[in-house]
Amino acid sequence: MKKFMDENFLLSTNTAQHLFHTYAEKTPILDYHCHINPREIAEDRRFDNITQVWLGADHYKWRFMRSCGVEEYYITGNASDKEKFMKWAEVLGKAIGNPLFHWSHLELQRYFDYHGYLNKNTAEEVWEICNNKLASSDMSARSLIKKSGVTLICTTDDPIDTLEWHDKIAADKSFDVQVLPAWRPDKAVYIEKADYTDYISKLSSVSGVKIDSFAALKEALKVRMAYFASKNCSVSDHGLEYVMYAPASDAELEAIFAKKLSGETVNREEELKFKTGCLLFLGREYCKLNWVMQLHYGVKRDNNKYMFDKIGPDTGYDCISNYTPSAQMADFLNALAETNELPKTILYSLTPVDNEAIGTILGCFQDSSAVAKIQQGSAWWFNDNKTGMENQMISLANLGNLSGFVGMLTDSRSFLSYTRHEYFRRIMCNLIGNLVENGEFPYDEAILGEIVKGISYYNAVRYFGFDL
Repeated sequence: MKKFMDENFLLSTNTAQHLFHTYAEKTPILDYHCHINPREIAEDRRFDNITQVWLGADHYKWRFMRSCGVEEYYITGNASDKEKFMKWAEVLGKAIGNPLFHWSHLELQRYFDYHGYLNKNTAEEVWEICNNKLASSDMSARSLIKKSGVTLICTTDDPIDTLEWHDKIAADKSFDVQVLPAWRPDKAVYIEKADYTDYISKLSSVSGVKIDSFAALKEALKVRMAYFASKNCSVSDHGLEYVMYAPASDAELEAIFAKKLSGETVNREEELKFKTGCLLFLGREYCKLNWVMQLHYGVKRDNNKYMFDKIGPDTGYDCISNYTPSAQMADFLNALAETNELPKTILYSLTPVDNEAIGTILGCFQDSSAVAKIQQGSAWWFNDNKTGMENQMISLANLGNLSGFVGMLTDSRSFLSYTRHEYFRRIMCNLIGNLVENGEFPYDEAILGEIVKGISYYNAVRYFGFDL
């Protein structure tokens, strides 16, 4: 029997262990997509207890607690921080096979030097250990980032954001980790939303462009993209519930936008035409700016209306959709490629059966402008586990260029989530190590080390063009 989560956790062969400890473990972290609040970094937030840093906005944990029958009072309700932690400890002790068990214990080991295991019997001890540790000066938000070996973070930012907190971080020379904005224009695209015209009014005010037409909307977005670019933004991101509809003419798009501004409701066909027109426009602008375009799709959001009405979005009520838009995605990329306006693009699907479809799409649009110009993103959200990561990398290796993969991201709101990079790197090294030990790839240490370090960090540095 192997020891519980020891130094060779998830590393089943000598080659895997060597690759991880020699190359992956020592490589820095580049977190090119997360949901951390830049204000918390600028103000170097401190945490009063482990619940604040661990459970505050983690809908992964909330979902598991609900599946264990825990009352909402102890999840997002008014229970004390200690009561919430005790309930989490109780259910975590039985989370066999769930990645939350591994993530939580990696965080306990790396940040709190606790190498036992958390359950209802050890909860009081762990509560005291973690809170005592958090009281020390080296456990603030910035200290946790530095302790994790992070060199650069991309947050997720709306076009109307002032980016003032990014400015404050950049001006503070005592903190040498780059914190850059990433452009997330969903609210400018989701024309079907009830508050869309309110948002357009805010965008108009911030951009200085009177948005009374679709052409004016595009101009306002270009103004804000230029502002983001001046703050060293080079990454965009979209959450899609669609990909490609039959492209509409400029006149049709103007009519749809005017209809919405007048207070009328757009129908589903008009909505899809408008979203397609927006995405094609934005893709072409990203190409001009040399930005990376990230596309996330395959999710059905806010399924439990009763709970959504009570506690809002991003609280654990989303699921995988049955929408697998491989043909539409190929059409969308082709619409940009045929005019030589296709930017570097990363595709993420929440639907795990999309791995092979994405793998075949990638190969249609690669060229010499970048290594793996069109990427399959790391196993996302519900696939962010050992099985999901292995399947994504195996599919990418089978159908594309695993050695050119830009690797892991946190996609998280927590300052302790950087251990997910370690989790990913262990799984990646184990996969590569098994191929070597099985005689499927030669043991050429120089090449293997280059591949492991590339996937861990350096591919992303080159792909995004970050100055590191």
